[in-house]
Amino acid sequence: MNWLIRDYRESDLAAVVHLIDTTAELGQESVFSLAECIGALTSRQHAVVAVHQGVPIGAALATVAGERAWVMRVAISSAWRGRGLASALLVELERRLIAARVGRIAYVLPEEELLGEGLLNAGYTRQPAVAYFEKVEPLHGPAANLLEDLGGRFLPSDLWTRVAGMEAEKDLIERRVVLPLAEPERAARHGVRPPRAVALFGPPGTGKTTFARAVAARLGWPFVELLPSRLADEGNLAAALRSAFARIAELERVLVFIDEVEEIAPVRSDAVQVGGMHGVTNELLKLIPGFREGDERLLVCATNSVRSLDPAFLRPGRFDYLIPIGTPDAAARAAIWSRFTDGRPDVEVPVLVAASELFTPADIEHAARIAAQSAFERDLETIGGAPLDRRDLGAGTEDYLTAISQCRPTVTTEMIEQFGADITAHARV
Repeated sequence: MNWLIRDYRESDLAAVVHLIDTTAELGQESVFSLAECIGALTSRQHAVVAVHQGVPIGAALATVAGERAWVMRVAISSAWRGRGLASALLVELERRLIAARVGRIAYVLPEEELLGEGLLNAGYTRQPAVAYFEKVEPLHGPAANLLEDLGGRFLPSDLWTRVAGMEAEKDLIERRVVLPLAEPERAARHGVRPPRAVALFGPPGTGKTTFARAVAARLGWPFVELLPSRLADEGNLAAALRSAFARIAELERVLVFIDEVEEIAPVRSDAVQVGGMHGVTNELLKLIPGFREGDERLLVCATNSVRSLDPAFLRPGRFDYLIPIGTPDAAARAAIWSRFTDGRPDVEVPVLVAASELFTPADIEHAARIAAQSAFERDLETIGGAPLDRRDLGAGTEDYLTAISQCRPTVTTEMIEQFGADITAHARV
């Protein structure tokens, strides 16, 4: 991705108008005229602009009437067509419209349609037919307020496709979790019951939260994260859990995510646990069966230490799958590094892969950020002097290797050994 998408600014008007005007004959038509688009821009309707090296290369704008938004135009410079920019612009525009409580997003495109000879003879003039596209955004009114109170939100629809590497885990989650929920009728014909609760376990930083968020985005369901620490702030953790699940039950569809679930469902002992955790675990065990009764609900729990969870909490009647999420293998690391290096031919990805064994996706992202910062600061040092050659812009292999050497992997060999034992003892896929 070589662009930055941001909100439209008044200074963008001339460039955006030029884009709209020059792309009208390139398959980017609209039933809205150029004058109507200019009117929307000057009246501060919703619009986003894609910029490359400070130059606008794409724009998307909409006009809002009540709870409906009309996408007026998505204009892409001809040199940037076919690179996914149109989809990226539309996603960012939709995010702003949803935040503005828009209930329906419509896109009207002209589509030529041959008229009958009889109509022409009767004096009719051939006009473009209309292809009408509408997208319904759920949860408005009281449901939207409830979701907001719970701290929930809709996530960008492309999160699933942006998960780089970890293809084995991604494929497993798609087949076991996403597809049965996305295609419940087809699943039912084969006797497949869509999952209602799954647990992800593995070392810290391996992407468990990312997968939970991506599943919600893939399904188009709102994402609600219950934070044990925040619930504990309410005083009575068991009562706070009960109250949260009662409010969640009012939502038509939802993915509920609990990270570090071992904090509220640890192994119970005969002795009373510190902080009353015995009662909290019991409460959660009672809440899960009721949650499972909803057809469009999914509970995803994540833990770094599956062995510390109470056995009753993990049994099949409560969790359909216990899915291990480990550190990325060489192929996965190559995919992740390729994403962060933006496919630059001068960066030796195999070298980075070999140097980053045991790195989690979060570790790789951190190292990539350090390398990018180093390249940025090097560029700043040229201010007032000779500008850098274009080939020298951006981080190179040595920058990344230096950054890797400065990072301490989150996962140790001991953790990997423990994870392997946990897979043998607990995984259920």
